[in-house]
Amino acid sequence: MYATFYIKSSFRFIGICILLTCLLSACKSSVLPTPQVRKTSLSPTVGPTVTQPMPTNMALPTPSPATHSSLTPTLNPYEWLTIDALKSRRYGGGVLQSAGWMESLPEFTRYRFKYRSEGLNLYGFLDIPTGQGPFPVILLIHGAVDPDEYVMLTYSTRYADAFAKAGYIAIHPNLRGYPPSEDGPNEFGVGDTIDILNLIQLVKDQSGLKGLLEKADPGRIGLWGHSMGGGVVLRVLLIDQEIKAGLLYASVNADELFNLAHFGNDGRREEKIRIADDIVVSISPVEYLDEIRTPVSLHHGEEDEIVPVRWTTELCRKFNELGKQVECYLYPNQPHTFQGEGDALFMQHGIAFFNQYLKTS
Repeated sequence: MYATFYIKSSFRFIGICILLTCLLSACKSSVLPTPQVRKTSLSPTVGPTVTQPMPTNMALPTPSPATHSSLTPTLNPYEWLTIDALKSRRYGGGVLQSAGWMESLPEFTRYRFKYRSEGLNLYGFLDIPTGQGPFPVILLIHGAVDPDEYVMLTYSTRYADAFAKAGYIAIHPNLRGYPPSEDGPNEFGVGDTIDILNLIQLVKDQSGLKGLLEKADPGRIGLWGHSMGGGVVLRVLLIDQEIKAGLLYASVNADELFNLAHFGNDGRREEKIRIADDIVVSISPVEYLDEIRTPVSLHHGEEDEIVPVRWTTELCRKFNELGKQVECYLYPNQPHTFQGEGDALFMQHGIAFFNQYLKTS
C-alpha cells in the first residue's frame, strides 16, 4: 500500500522525502569519533654514581597492579591532585612569622611559628642554632599520629633537635589537622605537599631578612620525612628541584595504588577513596622518579609492622636502575619508629647524609 501511494504522490512529496533523507545522512556523519587516550613516554636520565646500594638478595614486591606508562588520565575532579597539576602551580605568598618563644638551650633556641597556606592557619616549631650563621635548613615532615593525641613537640622533635645541634636550622611544621594547625582537604597527602611547597618558598624569600630566618641559607635546603611524611618529601622533590637532599624514613609507597590496597584508605587519615586506577597513576610519584635530581637517602626498620620494608627495598632498586644518587639502609630489629641503638645509628646516618650535600656545597 505504501509503495502504491508513493508512486501516485506528487513530485513535491518526492522532493521532501529526498531532502529528509539527506538531512538524516548528514546527522549520522556528524557523530564525533571516540577520543583516544594519550600515552606518556618517560625517558630515564642517567645520574651520578649510586652509593651504598641495598643488598640484592632482598625479596621484592610484586609489580604494581597498573601498567603506568600506558595510562594517562583525562580531565577529572581529581585533576588538582596530579603531579602535573602540582608542577603548574606557583608557591609562596604571605609571611612565616613568630608565634612565640618556646625555650633556649646552649646549642639552639626554639620558637613556635605560623604561616598561611591555601587559606589555612598552620603552625610548627623551629630550632635555630647558636652562632652567626648562615645555617643550612632541614624541614622535617612528621608521620601519621592520632590528631587527638598530637602535641606540638611530638615524637619527631628529637630528630629536629639533633639536626639543630649539628648546625642546621630545623623547621618542623604541624601538618593539616594536627593541632594547632587547621584542617583541610588532603587526599593522598597532596594538601600537605602544597603546604610544604609554600613553606619552602617562604624560607627562600625570607632567608637573610630580619626575623626567624635571618640566619637561614636559602641555597642549602634539605627535607626529612617519616612514613606519610616520606610520601610528601618524594612529591616535593619532583616539584622543587632546588632542594639539595631528601631523606625518607619508613616511607609510604611511591605508588598510591599500593597505599590504597594496604591501608584500606589513602594512608593519611582520609576515608576510603574510590578512584579509577588510571587517575591514581597520575597522582603517584612512582611514574616520575626519573625526574628527581636530588640525592636521596632511604631508611627502614626490618620489623616494621605498619609500612612494609619491601616498599623501601623496591624504591631503592628503582632509583638504582635509574642511575640516581641514592643510599639505602635497613635496620635489624627496628619497628616503624626506631628505638635505642638503632635510632642513634639512624641519626648518625642522617646527619652524615645532610653534611655531605648541605655543608660541602
